[in-house]
Amino acid sequence: MTAVNATINHPSFGDVPPGRVIIFDTTLRDGEQSPGFSMNFEEKLRLAEALEDLGVDVIEAGFPIASQGDFDSVRMIAEKLQGTVVCGLARTAPADILRAAEAVKPARRKRIHTFVSTSPLHMKYKLQVEPERVLEMTIASVTLARNHTDDVEWSAEDGSRTEPDFLCRCVEAAIRAGATTINIPDTVGYAVPEEYASIFTMLLERVPGTEKVILSTHCHNDLGLAVANSLAAVRAGARQIESTINGIGERAGNASLEEVVMALRVRADSFNRANQVTTERILRTSKMLASITGFDVQPNKAIVGRNAFAHESGIHQDGVLKNAQTYEIMTPESVGWAKTSLVLGKHSGRAAFRDKLKALGYADIGDNALNDAFRRFKDLADKKKVVYDDDIVALVDDEVMRGNDTIRFVSLEVWAGSKGPQRAVLELDVDGTLQKAEAMGDGPVDATFKAIRQIHPHDAELTLFSVGAVTEGTDAQAKVTVRLSEGGKTVDGQGADTDTLVASARAYVHALNKLLVKRLKTAPAAMTA
Repeated sequence: MTAVNATINHPSFGDVPPGRVIIFDTTLRDGEQSPGFSMNFEEKLRLAEALEDLGVDVIEAGFPIASQGDFDSVRMIAEKLQGTVVCGLARTAPADILRAAEAVKPARRKRIHTFVSTSPLHMKYKLQVEPERVLEMTIASVTLARNHTDDVEWSAEDGSRTEPDFLCRCVEAAIRAGATTINIPDTVGYAVPEEYASIFTMLLERVPGTEKVILSTHCHNDLGLAVANSLAAVRAGARQIESTINGIGERAGNASLEEVVMALRVRADSFNRANQVTTERILRTSKMLASITGFDVQPNKAIVGRNAFAHESGIHQDGVLKNAQTYEIMTPESVGWAKTSLVLGKHSGRAAFRDKLKALGYADIGDNALNDAFRRFKDLADKKKVVYDDDIVALVDDEVMRGNDTIRFVSLEVWAGSKGPQRAVLELDVDGTLQKAEAMGDGPVDATFKAIRQIHPHDAELTLFSVGAVTEGTDAQAKVTVRLSEGGKTVDGQGADTDTLVASARAYVHALNKLLVKRLKTAPAAMTA
C-alpha cells in the first residue's frame, strides 16, 4: 500500500483512512489578523461553538503569547468545546510553547502548533539565522511541545519557497522529534497548483516517516489560487486542509473553508475524499462571521454570496425551472440557503420569537439578550409591513454581539435638511453611566459622530462609512459599516436599524468598542504562518 493510500494512526483522530480529509479552521487566528477583523472574547467563543457545530476537526483558537486577551480566549474555548481539537499557535521560543500549552490544557483534545521560517529569504532577512540553527529550533520546539500533548503540528513558514533538500531535512527532523502533523504553508500565495502538489509528492517519496503523519496544506490567496492549491495537494497526499470561513485572513485571505468543503463534496468523483463538515450549517456560520467582523462577503462569492444561486438570464431561468441541475451543481439547501419570507409579525409572542431564533442558529441566547432582542423585534414589527429572517438576524446580531460592550447606544435625536444647521443629540451608556452630548455637523451623520467623540474623545480616523439594506423596500433596515483606524490598528463596526442615522450611530459605537479591545493587544514579531 502506498503512503497516499495508507491508513494513518493519529493521537487525536485514531485511524485516519485514506479517504478522510481533516478540516482545520484558523478563522480565529489567521483570519483575525486581517485588518479590521478583531473579535472580542464573547465573539470568539460564540464563533468557536458555531465552528464545532459545523463539524470542523481542529480549531486554531488563537496565538496565546500575543496578549492576555488571546490567552484567555483560547483557554475559555478549550474549556467550553466538547470534542473538537483546540489548537494554540506558538513560535519556536520556549515561552511561546509553554504559553500555548497552558492555554489549551483544559481541552478534551488539544494541539500545539509551532512554526519556523525555512525559506532562504525568511531565514536571511526575517530570522537572521543559518539553516542549521533552524533545524535546531525545529527539534527543540517540537520536543518541548510533545512534553505537553501528543498532538503536535509543525509548520515550515514560507514552505512553498523553501529549497527542497532543506525542506526534507526539516520535515524529517520534526517527525523524529515527535510532530504528528506536518504543515507546508504557501505563506505568501506564490505557488501554483502543480508545483504545490509536487512538494507533497516529494515529501512522501523522500522523507522517512511521512507515511505515518498527517501532511497539511495552508494556502494564502494572493494570486487567487488558495483553494486550487489546497485541492491539488489533497490529490498528492495531503490529509489536512487549513482554511477560514469566508476565506478571511491576512492580505488577500486564506483558502475558503466553504469552497474546499463543497468542492470535495460536489466533485467526490474526482477527489474521493470525505470530511465531517455538516454543509447545511455553512451559510449560518458565514453570516455569523460577517456580523461579528462587519465584513459582508461580495454578492458573487462562491457558496455563500447572495448571488451564488441567483439566475437573471432568461435562458438560465428557463433551464432551472425545467431542471435545477441545468445550471446548479449543488442545491441551495445543501449549504444552508432556505426560501423563507414572512415568519413573524407584531402579534407574535415571545415563545414564537424564541423558536425562530433557535431555527436561525441562536439556541443559546440568554434571557437578558432575548428580552432586548424581543423588544427591538416588536419595535421593528410596528415599523415594517414584512419582517424577514434577515431582519431578525440583523437586529439580534446587533443586540447580542454588543452585550458586553463598554459603550452602548441609548438614543439619538437629529435635526437635518437642506436649510441646516444639522444637529444631533445623543445619549450613550458608558460603563453604566448615562452620558449626553449635542453637536453640530456638516450633515446629520457628521453631527452624530461628533457627538460620540464628545462623550468618548479619541483620535481614531474614520476611513470607511458604508450603507446598505438588509432586505428590500423603503421600510428596510439600513445596515451600516464604519471603519476606524488608529495607530496602525483598524476595526470595523456594524449597526442595523430602520433609521439610517440610528444604524450609523450603532455602527460607530460598535467599532469604537472593538478599538478599545484592540488597543490592549500587542502582537509579537514573526506571527504569520
